[in-house]
Amino acid sequence: MPDDDKSIIETIKYDFDPTYGYSLKQLLAVKTPKEPVDFDSFWQKRYQKSLTIDPRPQTRILLENSMGWQVFEISYTSTGNFPIRGWLLLPVSGEIKRGFIVGHGYGGRDGPDFHQPFKDAALLFPCFRGLALSSRPPISTEPCWHVLHDIDQRDRYILGGCVEDVWLAVSAMLSLFPRLAGHLGYLGISFGGGIGALALAWEARISKGHFNMPTFGNQPLRLKLATNGSGQSVQRYYRAHKKQTLKVLRYYDAALAAKRINMPIHCACALFDPCVAPPGQFAIYNALPREKQLFILEAGHCIYPKQVQQESGLIKQLDAFFAPLGEQLTDMYTGDLDES
Repeated sequence: MPDDDKSIIETIKYDFDPTYGYSLKQLLAVKTPKEPVDFDSFWQKRYQKSLTIDPRPQTRILLENSMGWQVFEISYTSTGNFPIRGWLLLPVSGEIKRGFIVGHGYGGRDGPDFHQPFKDAALLFPCFRGLALSSRPPISTEPCWHVLHDIDQRDRYILGGCVEDVWLAVSAMLSLFPRLAGHLGYLGISFGGGIGALALAWEARISKGHFNMPTFGNQPLRLKLATNGSGQSVQRYYRAHKKQTLKVLRYYDAALAAKRINMPIHCACALFDPCVAPPGQFAIYNALPREKQLFILEAGHCIYPKQVQQESGLIKQLDAFFAPLGEQLTDMYTGDLDES
């Protein structure tokens, strides 16, 4: 980034360097760690089991017209009979040619994202289990505790359930709009980006994806790099329970999952980020084996001078990247949805 912009960002004081001393060339060379021998079977079994679950989506209209969208409250059943709630946006007029699952960051979400450019799409905004509308005791809604929920148990760690929430969101979308099969995309930021990478490695019903500042990339490296946010909580726990924690986290490495993703992926990765270390973000992008695009953010998880300009540029790229999802769909949907 230009020196003048970098100096402005760095006026925000951290007790560590959020670039971690990595140049762009070095970031593009970050590799994946060694993987568990049963990584594939662990996730495939979970994915196949999720496909047997009927999500039984239910919708209720909230607003007839808000910025050109009909706004619905939606709920569906995920694995372990966990109730997931969120929002569904449908265009007030015109045809529905494609659909999107939109994952949120660790701050949760308090509503749908009206700024998305996909005006011919159904947009599903699920709240991951334990967070926002999907909160439920004893899971903490605080990121620093949520990220530790059952972290000592490989098969019960909360991140696995959140991945399954994505798979069941796809099932819910196709239950409501079966003709959108083959025309679905996924977008996830930060927490939702890492969860998305773990989900899309196995999810054949999604055709294209976008990860914005994705977390959970290269877990061994992530545990070593000073950070703020939920990653700091994991590091503290790791220092007291090293062997068991790393044994579990190896299965929840978004970079390892990215190696298995076969669909086109668009990534936005930051050069400077105090909450999701850039080497972990780029580890995910670098591991993608198929068609991929990279949008370089000057910074992430903080305010910086060109933030609005960059966000606008990113939206334009995503509009073009996902445009093919709306092509060649016959028997178009209108914006009408029977509530159930």
